[in-house]
Amino acid sequence: MLTLEELNAASQQQFTALLDGTYEHSPWIAEKAWHRRPFASLAHLKRTLVEVLQEAGREAQLALIRAHPELAGKAMVAKSLTAESTHEQGKAGLTDCTPQEFEKLQRLNADYNAKFGWPFILAVRGPRGTGLNRRQIIETFERRLANHPDFELAECMRNIHRIAEIRLNDKFGFTPKMGNLVWDWAEALAEYSEAEDALTVTYLSDAHRACAARLAEWMREGCGFDEVRIDAVGNVVGVYHGSDPGAKRLLTGSHYDTVRNGGKYDGRLGILVPMACVRQLKLAGKRLPFGIEVVGFAEEEGQRYKATFLGSGALIGQFDRGWLDQVDAQGISMRQAMRDAGLSIEDIASLRRNPADYLGFVEVHIEQGPVLDALDLPLGVVTSINGSVRLMGEVIGQASHAGTTPMGQRRDAAAAVAELVLYLEQRAAQVPDLVGTVGMLEVPNGSINVVPGRCRFSLDIRATTNEVRDACLADVRAEAQRICERRGVSLKLEETMRAAAAPSAPEWQRRWEQAVQALGLPVFRMPSGAGHDAMKLHEAMPQAMLFLRGGNAGISHNPLETITSDDAELCVQAFNNLLSQLQ
Repeated sequence: MLTLEELNAASQQQFTALLDGTYEHSPWIAEKAWHRRPFASLAHLKRTLVEVLQEAGREAQLALIRAHPELAGKAMVAKSLTAESTHEQGKAGLTDCTPQEFEKLQRLNADYNAKFGWPFILAVRGPRGTGLNRRQIIETFERRLANHPDFELAECMRNIHRIAEIRLNDKFGFTPKMGNLVWDWAEALAEYSEAEDALTVTYLSDAHRACAARLAEWMREGCGFDEVRIDAVGNVVGVYHGSDPGAKRLLTGSHYDTVRNGGKYDGRLGILVPMACVRQLKLAGKRLPFGIEVVGFAEEEGQRYKATFLGSGALIGQFDRGWLDQVDAQGISMRQAMRDAGLSIEDIASLRRNPADYLGFVEVHIEQGPVLDALDLPLGVVTSINGSVRLMGEVIGQASHAGTTPMGQRRDAAAAVAELVLYLEQRAAQVPDLVGTVGMLEVPNGSINVVPGRCRFSLDIRATTNEVRDACLADVRAEAQRICERRGVSLKLEETMRAAAAPSAPEWQRRWEQAVQALGLPVFRMPSGAGHDAMKLHEAMPQAMLFLRGGNAGISHNPLETITSDDAELCVQAFNNLLSQLQ
């Protein structure tokens, strides 16, 4: 098997020969990468190859894409594929297509080439490296046909890098064992769902309780935690003692509930990664000078009841007993659901942690956005969880006949809101890491031939600091008033939610940065636009987060949410690197 020592010592010609076949018919990539030796790790080598291609420009990237064969195309039929492509297409079963599947793939190839002008590229060995099946390949093919050409070019390049990553793993004899374990755990946990055709796990449903039981079993039997329990709100808590059982603990974890029709990694990744680290410690018979407490938070999404961050909130003494009287869509109160689950409501107050007993809180999470995927970076260090504010608004004008009301005499409520939407877009774009969204627009009782007399809308504004968020909101309010006065319409705005920004503790952010750097990867700092359990723990102790890229343009809260086992491996290694800094 190839080693880094051998590669780093090779001449340019030897180096290029050793990496032959990593990128299809493109030895120039290795030739350029040779100048950037030595490589500190396999991850460093992979990243360097990505950078070489990013710097090469569009024409070189297109040439590389066009050097690839079509899936189940003429080259496969003629048996003229490279050995690497033959292995990959065979592993995905493309050499065993039914006549109907082969015909469909030929049609998709033709449609794709006609639209984009290059062959469809897909890493058919998939996120686990074991191969996608033909159904998954065809579904992905059909979905990506709808992409914009610029996006699809980037998506082809991301898949080419994934193909290269797997080929390099083969050359080096490398298996991402911990990443595979995390990936397999996530797959197994996804077997529990309230819906047969989608992943839905809401608070204290049968699927939710089954997830909790499985996590507790893995912690106890598979990982060797010293203490495992399901607490009074349904959090799954595992404790691995330090060399001194009374020593302070590092608190970590995330949530295991999901949105309806959600993804397999949102929240759950932050439970499974530290579980894998504890498992490694147990197998090595190693104790650290501090304990590790991993919490699978029972609720973060607010899907069954309007009680977000219930699990992490309980740990800082913020369980609202008024929630107990809320009822779900079936009329079942939270109080009854907790009793049916065998939880002791009287013990909830005792869940509050004493911050003095903890070093801090760290959380690993899938990014839930496109930034890391677009950069082709596996990890990002979070600088702050954005502060957010949400409002519901309504503009009231005058409904009138669309044919008889002159343009200059209209009081169009929808047009006023449309103007505000564009203002928010422009205002938010002026400041880094500030985002503004109008996600809901409604014209009540609207008709195709009626000037809208009312328009309801939502506002969502987020920023890394409360000051930037609030300045934007003040400007939006002022502009909304100006628009409405000019158009002769009235405005109602009601604030419905406000969450403070949660900047990462500087010393913990630095630890994540050092953990990533030790892998041979560049440190990329980024804010979190989504809310996380770390926001609640931030109120009691120092916190910092690490993001893992998601595939499919980082989509989350969606069945297309995905990660690779190689990225999960890097995440486990980064977590271990952080632990080593505390010893």
